[in-house]
Amino acid sequence: MNAKAKAVFLDKDGTLIDDVPHNTDPRLIALSHQAGAGLRLFAERGYLLLVVSNQSGVALGRFAESALAGVWRRLDLLLAREGVQVHGYYYCPHHPDGATAPYARACDCRKPLPGMLLRAAAEHNVDLSRSWMIGDILDDAEAGRRAGCKTVLIDNGNETEWMLSSLRMPDLIATDLHAAALLADAYDRYGERERGRRHRPPAWRTR
Repeated sequence: MNAKAKAVFLDKDGTLIDDVPHNTDPRLIALSHQAGAGLRLFAERGYLLLVVSNQSGVALGRFAESALAGVWRRLDLLLAREGVQVHGYYYCPHHPDGATAPYARACDCRKPLPGMLLRAAAEHNVDLSRSWMIGDILDDAEAGRRAGCKTVLIDNGNETEWMLSSLRMPDLIATDLHAAALLADAYDRYGERERGRRHRPPAWRTR
């Protein structure tokens, strides 16, 4: 039996690319600051790269599900220029308050639930305990925790509520994907001692 892989699960908007809400125009897609450098380091360390993204714009009627194919093609092109490859794109088109059937419903794939990560892990034979979830809001951290991953929060201002619980406490906090990769690499090498290298957000609250 083949050994299980390790993976980095990446949020898309605000983490992998600059956040343009509900955008599917390839011309407006740009990699986030230092994304290429961070992904190259993860790839060098043997991680699969898997995108897991809430795309509630489908349920809300902002764009058609078919429009996402152009987004993935654009990302493949941008990442190829950086010398890296995404091994799978996973997205949730649902929202419980959506306006478009059949997407207007609750589901188990919308983060902070872990459905996308669990599906991706099953399809790519991933060891979740050796893997990372990286995103820019605490829903991403919670999804990673629920799946059994280690987690990094990209503190770029998109998380504004800081409502923490044991499931929403990231292992590491970084300013961008390259910083996240460096911290995760150090954590993989040295373990718990690296927890002290995260910086504290402006306010910590529990819910």
